[in-house]
Amino acid sequence: MTIDTLRRIALFIVLCLAQALLFSRIHLFHCVVPLPYVYFIIILPRGTARWAALLWGFTLGVCVDMFSNTPGLATTSMTLLGMIQPPLLELFLPRNAENDIASSVRTLSFSKFLSLAAILVFVYCLVFFTIEVFSFSNVLFWINSVLGSMILTLALVLSFESLRR
Repeated sequence: MTIDTLRRIALFIVLCLAQALLFSRIHLFHCVVPLPYVYFIIILPRGTARWAALLWGFTLGVCVDMFSNTPGLATTSMTLLGMIQPPLLELFLPRNAENDIASSVRTLSFSKFLSLAAILVFVYCLVFFTIEVFSFSNVLFWINSVLGSMILTLALVLSFESLRR
């Protein structure tokens, strides 16, 4: 195993435990939940095969679902992110970029990283809370959950990224 794989496994474990032990207990205004484990999929490198991104997303989703008692919500959402992250990352990278370049503020510009992270976090929150609510009888609660969790999660992703430098 390479050092990058070991770092990725360590980040996987840290984010999964942080979500299970700390962030899953936070519910601001009874609808906003921080979901920082999305950061793991956001920073996957360019050369990651689609099957590997799907497997990472699925595995992280299953682990979060087991600890957070949200059967299938995180798994479905993370698997979808694993599917769309590699082609979406290609849109933000220059064509002559290295094959193993990871998405970060350093490799992309701040605005490109913010755009990539915002799109992925929005898709994640949209799928997660749509499946959780599973009806549109209370649309205001659903919109507050999606947008509030997106903003809070995006703030956490950007703070993790600033620590990563």
